[in-house]
Amino acid sequence: MRDKAAFEQVFKIKGGDFINAGESSIRIRNILKDIGIDANIIRRVAIAAYEAEMNVVMYAQRGLMKVVINPEQIFLRVEDKGQGIEDIELAMRPGFSTATEEMRERGFGAGMGLPNIKRNSDHFSIRSSVGQGTKLEMIFELNGENG
Repeated sequence: MRDKAAFEQVFKIKGGDFINAGESSIRIRNILKDIGIDANIIRRVAIAAYEAEMNVVMYAQRGLMKVVINPEQIFLRVEDKGQGIEDIELAMRPGFSTATEEMRERGFGAGMGLPNIKRNSDHFSIRSSVGQGTKLEMIFELNGENG
């Protein structure tokens, strides 16, 4: 991440708040549109942000989503206080899910969240501690690398 940020904002996410779920990722998408980011990059950031936000809503008590935009890249960090991920390698497998029946009834829990985040990011890292929470970091290059 470069030292000089052109824009930076933090969004709070409340665990279990399905009514407001997705609000932060929509706001980020709108900010990117307003500053003229390429539509393909906006789509990728919006998908990753939404998936990460939904994971906080479904599995944590609370979380923060931070976006930093500079001329070279968009940096997105999502940190939560929650149950954490016991087996990250397993959680990264498409189709693996620990969603409850209630979550599935709401249309979630297909096990594609983390794989979608990784696929849409140019750089992705995940750290998690069981009983503590999870931290995701995503970078989206603006130099046309994957845009």
